[in-house]
Amino acid sequence: MQIVTLSLFRFPRWRDRLWVLAQMALARPGLRRVPGLAFARLCGSGTGEGFTPRPNTEVWAIFSVWDNARAADAGLLTAPVFRRWRARAAESCTFRLEPYSARGAWGGQSPLKPHGSADGALAALTRATVRPRAALRFWGSVPDISLRIGADPNVAFKIGIGEVPLLHQVTFSIWPDAARMAAFARTGPHAAAIADVRRGDWFSEELYARFRVTGATGTWGGVHPLHKLETAA
Repeated sequence: MQIVTLSLFRFPRWRDRLWVLAQMALARPGLRRVPGLAFARLCGSGTGEGFTPRPNTEVWAIFSVWDNARAADAGLLTAPVFRRWRARAAESCTFRLEPYSARGAWGGQSPLKPHGSADGALAALTRATVRPRAALRFWGSVPDISLRIGADPNVAFKIGIGEVPLLHQVTFSIWPDAARMAAFARTGPHAAAIADVRRGDWFSEELYARFRVTGATGTWGGVHPLHKLETAA
């Protein structure tokens, strides 16, 4: 059964930020050699609520798709790339996910193999390649969405990441259940932005995926990354 992980790393020192910036190129060969790692992307992040075009040089991410849970456990623990990043980072966490819905592509690939159905806490991921001609209009619509998701009491975690500033963006959020996730997606600025995307043909590639959240390790902001879910429960 396929396992997906999103690992986040915080590098407050400038020398470590320069190190991880170099890792955007240097770590890729190492990831390709990790057994059972079918797909991986190295990403930076955005400032504020995360869904912004301004880069946050302190926070970086590794998105990984594993053949199975055994490969994920072994790779996250022992693969040199993950070990080096954790050793350098002042703080890190990893979300464990199981895809139950996916459509679209990422870099010309369809890496996710959905199985099962929505159950319990869920995560939503959108990855898009923004057409250069539409970048200003797209990012002009993002602040309203960022403020809305940041103020939503139901969102348990949120971050915006990306491979290439302005043009390759990924949004990731965690919700207590499918109903509350859908309520946000279908109303307000988010729904309006999706309508604008469709009318303007802003994206050259899109991937929309939904996951069951099966766990998390580490800390983020000094607390367990799923503490909002645990508090609500």
